[in-house]
Amino acid sequence: MARDASRRISDLGTLKAFGHPLRMKLYRALYIARQATASQLAEQVDEAVSLVSYHLRKLADHGLIEEADREGRDGRERWWQPASEGLRFHDADFSDAPEKAATHSAVSRLSFDQHVEMYHRHLDAYRSWSPEWRTASFSSEYLARLTADELAALEREMDALIKRYEEQGRARDEAGDVENRENVALHLYGFPFRT
Repeated sequence: MARDASRRISDLGTLKAFGHPLRMKLYRALYIARQATASQLAEQVDEAVSLVSYHLRKLADHGLIEEADREGRDGRERWWQPASEGLRFHDADFSDAPEKAATHSAVSRLSFDQHVEMYHRHLDAYRSWSPEWRTASFSSEYLARLTADELAALEREMDALIKRYEEQGRARDEAGDVENRENVALHLYGFPFRT
């Protein structure tokens, strides 16, 4: 995977390109795999290879993914990888026009819906995981009284902590330490609310 920092998406065209349900799933699957072919990803998302190839090209057209350099590849299949360590979307980049704001909200809702779908699948399969994984899994809600600056600082600290664990896990995985290693989803939200 490209080791550039997270990419901040600030243009409407790229946001719309990413905001397709299958493209979001493909990006997530490719991020986890680090490198994959359309055939491999099609198997994961249960779609036709031709459809997956089309959507991968659309993601590549907007610089969200790129072709991966693969030594010894035979050239019959394209290998893809994310073009950055992740993607970020900020409200400030899309609040200056109604269409931009509506698209940002729609993509945010779609992303949240996919997070909920992932968690539902986890709950449905919960008993199939080992006791060790069931004990390690968690779902928490924290309710705090913070200022906007404190919430922003909290997000930066959590981001740094999670990235440290992610990098550590990837390094160990690449070194061959794969026993008992699984994909783990962390979905965190921080937002103001009134009772």
